[in-house]
Amino acid sequence: MLDLRAIRAEFPILAQSMTGGPLVYLDNAATVQKPLFVLEAMDHYYRTINANVHRGVHTLSQRATDAFEEARKKVQKHIGAAEIHEVIWVRGTTEAVNLVAHGFRSLLVPGDEILVSSIEHHSNLVPWQMLSQGTGATLKTIPMLPNGTLDQEAYERLLNHKTKLVAFNHISNALGTVNPVKKMAAQAKAVGAAVFVDGAQAVPHQSIDVMDLGVDFYAFSGHKMYGPTGIGILYGTTEWLEKLPPYMGGGEMIKKVTLTSSTYAGLPHKFEAGTPDIAGAIGLGAAIDWMQSIGMDRIAHHEKELLVYGQSVLQKIEGLIEYGTAPDKAAVLSFGLKGVHPYDLGTLLDQQGIAVRTGHHCAQPIMCALDIPGTVRASIAVYTTKEEWDALADGIRRAAHMLQ
Repeated sequence: MLDLRAIRAEFPILAQSMTGGPLVYLDNAATVQKPLFVLEAMDHYYRTINANVHRGVHTLSQRATDAFEEARKKVQKHIGAAEIHEVIWVRGTTEAVNLVAHGFRSLLVPGDEILVSSIEHHSNLVPWQMLSQGTGATLKTIPMLPNGTLDQEAYERLLNHKTKLVAFNHISNALGTVNPVKKMAAQAKAVGAAVFVDGAQAVPHQSIDVMDLGVDFYAFSGHKMYGPTGIGILYGTTEWLEKLPPYMGGGEMIKKVTLTSSTYAGLPHKFEAGTPDIAGAIGLGAAIDWMQSIGMDRIAHHEKELLVYGQSVLQKIEGLIEYGTAPDKAAVLSFGLKGVHPYDLGTLLDQQGIAVRTGHHCAQPIMCALDIPGTVRASIAVYTTKEEWDALADGIRRAAHMLQ
């Protein structure tokens, strides 16, 4: 059992009052709160070793570089990457997707096919649409079944020798569906396709081993795993990262520059132009340390219990409709109240100090398939309690009474 009182004490923001009562924060799929351990690590960098990395022989620069690269090493070990140069710093999952999509512009030709799932965040859909438009490759989609899972039989039928890239999420941000990544990756590899996985919603909630999963690319964001905003990771196999051209030009990513031409640095620097978010990287490294101090298995077990409890509590509410009922779910419950717009329900919950997300969650194709304007999404973290689920249920009932 986790000591939730001690864990919650590490998050200053959770102690504040909201509308006369305690803050009930259930918007963790959008961004999770930050423990003091992370905040202090970033503060320590700015107070004691603030300097640019890789570019100076002076002591502060060397210390900053050491801390920056140590954070990269923590990421490598945390996700099971074979080589440290396979860990690329980016601003977040969105930039990671765009980096890979940009690189594939030089690899695809008309007639090639890109396969994406229909339960993607816009960040793992729009860049592939742009890639398709820019190369003449055909974009195809894996359909969603009514329970929010992907149609695996349709996926197998869609794969063929023309498929050059398959992109899908590990866990749906809108529905909480956990996709069978290892199986899907192996099927894609069997036809020679590269595999890109959006892991933004998975890394905070379970152990990840990219080599075991068999993926070519895996991306995630720091702010969803107790780290700061504006920092994230693209993992790519050495083979694929060496194939892709640089995403941006500038300092750090070059080997030699003349007035008319340039040659590029090796991995990982080829993809890291300009001054990086050094404090953000250090904060993300600290977040990994913090999660590992609790234990990823313990986090996953606690959150699974909380998800089951939350479902049991919400299912008792008259008129509540749950969206996304996959047998394998994680961290997210999306729902609606019969006859009530999700924005209205979200607003009334906010007036009771309950923070949830409302709308299409950057997943409009899902809402279109469900024929709804959006959902109310409650999402959990390691510090979430059963009492918060109870407060949400009471808040929904009060809101329903007000809207009668």
